[in-house]
Amino acid sequence: MRERLNTAPFGYLCITNQGVITELNETFCNMIGYTFEELLDTHIESVMSVSNKLLFHTYFYPFLHLNGHVEEMYLSLKDHEGKDVPLLLNAKYFKQDDVEGVDCVFMKMGKRIDYEQQIRSAKKHAEEALREKNLALDKLELLHNEIEKKQIQLMKLNTKLEKLSVTDSLTGLKNRRFFMERLKEHIALFQKNNMPFSLLILDLDFFKKVNDTWGHLIGDHVLIKLAEVLNSTFKVEDIVARFGGEEFVVLLPEANKERSKEKAEELRRTVQSAEWRIDQIITVSIGVATMQNGDSDMTIMENADLALYASKENGRNRVTHKDDL
Repeated sequence: MRERLNTAPFGYLCITNQGVITELNETFCNMIGYTFEELLDTHIESVMSVSNKLLFHTYFYPFLHLNGHVEEMYLSLKDHEGKDVPLLLNAKYFKQDDVEGVDCVFMKMGKRIDYEQQIRSAKKHAEEALREKNLALDKLELLHNEIEKKQIQLMKLNTKLEKLSVTDSLTGLKNRRFFMERLKEHIALFQKNNMPFSLLILDLDFFKKVNDTWGHLIGDHVLIKLAEVLNSTFKVEDIVARFGGEEFVVLLPEANKERSKEKAEELRRTVQSAEWRIDQIITVSIGVATMQNGDSDMTIMENADLALYASKENGRNRVTHKDDL
């Protein structure tokens, strides 16, 4: 047992309550580079620096007297060349056969310090990586928010462009392109469900005279005013559009011949009685056609146009249905 203790993988020494070394093993001697004879009966503080002596008096002795033991106390001892040897100390007070002392066990700290340094270095790198990651995430979130804002702006712009593409810039009504698309849709519904609808084509009477007499700005005002009259006369589900120049079109869903003629006549009267801010009577001529089997978008437009031509030939400011020709 004594032989194994002498070469155990830890340094061992026994000191008196006053700190004098009374026993030690070969491992401890090798740790700090002294011989057995050089250390026996010397004070343990003889191999300590001033700072470690202070630590010994302020930590080691008070804890030993209070608890009877000290665990994992870190300190450095001076080797034969005066270099610091970092050690980890566990100590326990004993009393046996009127003999008192302190058993001390030392573990060399070289590798542990290296490990701790590696751990601290790894922790530092991990903290830096985490900080960089958080910065990257913050930047990514800012970028994501910016992209969302751009997407919202793009959606608004696309909506605006889409609206502009089917809107007449002067009157704010739908344009010819939009009207023709809706007309084809209603023809498809008619062919599938036999759902009737009617088409109105109206033209401002003597509009060239308005432009020639009052100028194009007043002419534009008349067109805008007519658009307002159209919007107030027809329902939301009716499709009103400027077809070109002073020509306008209206699609009346589910309207038969009689209903379409009533709405066209209502519009004619409203236009005639409206205030136009010029010394000239403003009227419209209207041609009406109701969807029939075999009609296409072109034929129903031609039928309404023929009816409009008849209204103009018969004195203007009147409504004509294609079936009445």
